[in-house]
Amino acid sequence: MKTIYLNRTVYEICTEFPEVLDILKHAGFSEIVKPGMLNTAGRFMTIPKGSVLRKVNINDIIQALKDNVFEVIE
Repeated sequence: MKTIYLNRTVYEICTEFPEVLDILKHAGFSEIVKPGMLNTAGRFMTIPKGSVLRKVNINDIIQALKDNVFEVIE
């Protein structure tokens, strides 16, 4: 099982697990797939910070990751 630590940045997570980008997009982080966003905002944004900013329930994101065979560590 692949492990995601929520204290890591979106950039770090998506670099290690590129498939997470599509999961995040469908979970409400639609802006992350725009050109340059992962390399700019993604370098300092964590999933919890992004969920607050995008007004997406963090539990929905965690569930989407778990549904795609990821272990999520807070």
